[in-house]
This record gives sequence, C-alpha cells and structure tokens, in this order.
Amino acid sequence: MNEIRNNVPVDEQLELLRRGVVDLVSEDDLRRKLTRSQETGQPLRVKLGADPTRPDLHLGHAVILRKMRQFQDLGHKVIMLIGDFTAMIGDPSGKSKTRPPLTLEQTRANAHSYLEQCRLVLREEPEVLEIRYNGEWLEPMGYADVIRLASRYTVARIMERDDFKKRFEGGVPIAMHELLYPLTQGYDSVALHADVELGGTDQLFNNLVGRALQRDYDQEPQVVITLPLLVGLDGTEKMSKSLDNYIGLTDEPHAMFAGLMKVPDRLLDNYFTLLTDLPRSRIEELLAGHPVAAHRELARAVVAWLHPAADLDAAEARFRAVAKGGIPENIPAVAVFPEELDEQGRVSMARLVVLAGLEPSNGAARKLIQNRGLKLGGETYSDAQGHLSREQLHQEGGAVIQKGKDKFVRLTLG
Repeated sequence: MNEIRNNVPVDEQLELLRRGVVDLVSEDDLRRKLTRSQETGQPLRVKLGADPTRPDLHLGHAVILRKMRQFQDLGHKVIMLIGDFTAMIGDPSGKSKTRPPLTLEQTRANAHSYLEQCRLVLREEPEVLEIRYNGEWLEPMGYADVIRLASRYTVARIMERDDFKKRFEGGVPIAMHELLYPLTQGYDSVALHADVELGGTDQLFNNLVGRALQRDYDQEPQVVITLPLLVGLDGTEKMSKSLDNYIGLTDEPHAMFAGLMKVPDRLLDNYFTLLTDLPRSRIEELLAGHPVAAHRELARAVVAWLHPAADLDAAEARFRAVAKGGIPENIPAVAVFPEELDEQGRVSMARLVVLAGLEPSNGAARKLIQNRGLKLGGETYSDAQGHLSREQLHQEGGAVIQKGKDKFVRLTLG
C-alpha cells in the first residue's frame, strides 16, 4: 500500500487528479482548496455517493474508485456515501422511464456487498476513509423540511436536465419524486460539508445541484469532478452487468485477464488512462506497437492491481491455452452423486449444467445448449434433451463442460 503523502506540491496534485477527468468545476476552486489544505493541514473531504441498486461492481466503478484512492494517497479524506435512502427513490439519471423502487432492507443488503468490493481499491485507515449512509439525515426529515428544501430550487432549473427534458417532450411520465432526486442528492453535500464530489458524467447535473445548494446554505461550494463512463467489451455501450459486457471487480485473475484481452483496440487508450498508472509516453508507445502486446500489458497491469498476489504468468498461460481451443489444467470440479442418475444410469445435460453452477435452472440450461453456448470436451454440444452416462462421468478426468470462452467445470461421478 502506498504511503499517504500530504506534502506533494499543489501543481503535482492537480496533474494527478486531472488525469482522465471530463468535467472539473472549477480548477481554480480545486487549486485554492488544495493550497489551503496544505497550509492548514486540514484534509479535503471528498464525497462519492452511490445508490446500491446492485450488489456487484465492475471495472466501470473502479474508474471513480481509483480517483478516490488518488485523493487518499495525497492525504485527503474520502467519504463513501451509501445512498440507502435515495436508492429507494431510484436515480432517474439517463433513464427513459421511472425506475422501480427498492426497500430499505434491499439497499442495505446491497450496500454490504458494495463496500466489501470497494475495499479492493480504497484504503481503510480512518483518517482517509469515512463511510456514511444518507438515511442518517434524510429519513428523519419531516414534510416541512422537504418543502423548505424544495423551495430552494426551481422547476425550470430541474427541467434543464437532458433526460427530464426528453421525457417531457416525448410525453413520457415523470413522477414527482424523480424531480426531487437531484435536490435530495445535492442536500447530501450540504449535510457532509463536502469539498469535492466525484461522479460519472451522467451525474454532472446532480452534483452541480449540490454545489448550488451549498452556496444557498452559506457553505463554500464543492468542486465537481466527473469521469467518463467506461465503455464495455462490446465496444458500444457503457460497461454493465445487465448488458453482459463487463469485467467484474471480483472476477478471478484468469477471467479478468481474459476479459481485458478482449477490449476493442480503439478503447485501449481509454482503458490505459483510466485503469492504470502508466505514464502517457508509455501508453503512446504501446498504442503504436502491436495490439496484442498492448492488451497483454493492460491485462497484467490491471490484474496485478486488483489481485496483488496473483500469478500473472499462470493467468496468461491459461488465456493462451483457451484461445487455442485447449482446456486449462486447474478448473473447478463438481461431483455428480448416484442419486442424480436415472434407471438407465444417465443424467440429463441440462441438469449437469445446473449442478455445475453454469445456469440457475434446467430451462436456462436447455436455452444455453440450443443457442450453441455449451461445449463438451472442447466440442459444441447442441442436444438440449441429451444425457451423459455413468461411464462418461466415471472415465479418467471425468467430463469437462464449458460455457462461453472461459468457464470450465469438470464433472466426475461422486
């Protein structure tokens, strides 16, 4: 873990903190805050709000977490704000329709998983990390408090937001609670006395509302920093689990390595800039060379960062073996017990896919097989009603099934 540095010259801090940034409102304000922090020894309070609508994080989330880590390494305190209360509203940013609400219990369960994964990137020392939940101040608010908060912003300014404007012009309903969301998120910055707020580019409007509200509450306005939304492996849409174009933050080293080797060539610059500390000169050198070499360095750098103890050579060797159509040596094994066999000593392939943990149900397994997404012993398996015999499971090495390009399971008779 890097040492916390609180004596880095302000110009050097700015150079580091500007890397990969899209919006910085404003650089003069940030310079002034950094200078004062250095003079007084008082660290900046850097806020990142996250509504835990999903329990799993991916490399797209890591882009902002890396920026938080940079602030930590410079000696500043980051505030990981879990929007347990705002997640019940559902952030309408970038959405073409109202999002379904979550219960407080759902948001807090997701938050536990969220924070565990954040710790893969963030430091945990209390002087540089504060974890808060906005239910602390939002849940006790009464109706009169909400009216007073709403009186501080106009409908015209709220409707300047692009997604609200498009929905209104298109006749798509906008619920009243959605109009309150930017105000609610902005009030978090007031409650926390944030000096800086980070977010994706889709959060620029909301974060600027926080800046305006702080001024209205006689606080010094926060600096707003946005970072780009990482494009996923499909090369088109932002990285998202629902689009299956993601690399999970907790993926095993070999799976992460394989995913990074699939990044479209035109996105390499973006991935190097946002997910590594490589200097610009080295990135340009790699981009000018062969794409495979650039992918390899990207994969090794990111895997080493998130899995410091990983055997990078083994991860790369597994990728090469799979790319050539081979079967890796170290793959999970699942025992199939005799009670799973029918009277003829067979078990359906769909059931085996479920037992292997590759699909949640027999129906999903049959769909996978019908879509030619399953292999048996390296060969495509397309019989959705097919079976494996006792002898096939009992043979030396068992039966190896494969979903996609790098999900292998060895099935043996238990």
